[in-house]
Amino acid sequence: MAAERIPEQDGLFMPARWTGHDRTLVSWPARGSFWGGHMDETKLEYAQVVRAIARFEPVTVIANPGTTEEVLERCATDNVDVLEIPIDDSWIRDNGPIFVVDGRGRVAMVDFGFNSWGEKFLPYDKDAAVGEHLAERFQVRRYAAPLFAEGGGITVDGEGTLITTESVLLNPNRNPGFSREDVERVLREYLGARKVIWLPYGLAEDMGELGTDGHSDNVVQFIRPGLVLFQVAPGKDNPNWELARQNRARLEAATDAAGRRLEIVEMPYLPYTREIDGKRYAAPYTNFYPVNGGIIAPELGVPDDDKAYGILQELFPGREVVGAPTDMQAFGGGGIGCITQQIPTGVPLAP
Repeated sequence: MAAERIPEQDGLFMPARWTGHDRTLVSWPARGSFWGGHMDETKLEYAQVVRAIARFEPVTVIANPGTTEEVLERCATDNVDVLEIPIDDSWIRDNGPIFVVDGRGRVAMVDFGFNSWGEKFLPYDKDAAVGEHLAERFQVRRYAAPLFAEGGGITVDGEGTLITTESVLLNPNRNPGFSREDVERVLREYLGARKVIWLPYGLAEDMGELGTDGHSDNVVQFIRPGLVLFQVAPGKDNPNWELARQNRARLEAATDAAGRRLEIVEMPYLPYTREIDGKRYAAPYTNFYPVNGGIIAPELGVPDDDKAYGILQELFPGREVVGAPTDMQAFGGGGIGCITQQIPTGVPLAP
């Protein structure tokens, strides 16, 4: 059951990804037809990501009923447990809830509507119900937001500034009839967004027929309030060159919720996977995942890995940067930030 009030009335807001985590959620690969003949390799890669995160904090793997033994055998590490919930797919950042806090140590969840990135992959009814299952299992207050949105399309500084893309939240395949003002009102009421910065696009490779329509976390991430990491195109021949130019212009013109101009650090490296079924896939380093004491970053096995890790290390001094494979995630249309969702440190607010 969803709460009758809204998070804004209860003083709740969305914290930044880098704030303390109670644990990380990961959904186990489930849609065999989607992964084709690569399901075994995909599960191996997800398990490697789970093991990397488990070095720093507990991981709860959400998996279809009857798969606990397989998950634990493949992950083969302590600090991991399995929660059996019916799921269609394996992108918990997008179909799962976003957790909010009140700044006094209490945690709740916001459950946005999920329609599989604009009805792209069917069925998705089990994925759309994951938030309700998690609220019941964790006994935490759940707010149902009147908006179709995915966590990968929302980037926040934890102090009232939110970055998103027009290509997703203003897309008629998500929220037909919603104006920019309508969307901003919901983001304010449910996530505490006092300032919304709209980028025109996501990554070019994410804008296609089977993509998310351009999630923000592939092109920009807050490092701390007032500072963002921005994905640039490696050359004019890259399909992201013009999109990145327009996105950067928006960031340069914007101010955050505190009235500051944003400091922009560029990520000049944009790696692509090895060839999979005759194609290579973009796997941006901006789609990293902060954990307690660490940063889990995409690992492609290319020289740019170490260069990108050096940038992340400078941006997050005191945290260990750890690479984890991301080829199959990129093949599936996402990355490490897409298959994870953090539960902030705190005490669950009662339903």
